[in-house]
Amino acid sequence: MDIREAQERVDQWIQTFGVRYFSELTNLAQLVEEVGEVARILSRTYGDQSGKISDPAYNLADELADVLFVLICLSNQTGVDLNSAFERNLEKKTRRDRQRHRANPKLYGEPES
Repeated sequence: MDIREAQERVDQWIQTFGVRYFSELTNLAQLVEEVGEVARILSRTYGDQSGKISDPAYNLADELADVLFVLICLSNQTGVDLNSAFERNLEKKTRRDRQRHRANPKLYGEPES
């Protein structure tokens, strides 16, 4: 499915099961909470922090999908067409960063001068 279809499906889900969208500020708090759960998984899986026995079993794919769901909710309720916005954003990044990353020695493991 493309992003536009995802936005439509989330909107239909909200109308069918969710009663209404949470307020934008509540959804912002939800988004931050979900991103925090992704950060927790990544810091314990790839970072230096160890997990605790009391930690529930987290699923990175599910947590990333939670982030996407709330992001789509915010987009829907603020009138943002994410499909178009993402296309424009990629174009902007391509113009701005066409050579930038290739010229960055840090990305090649070379020491800084």
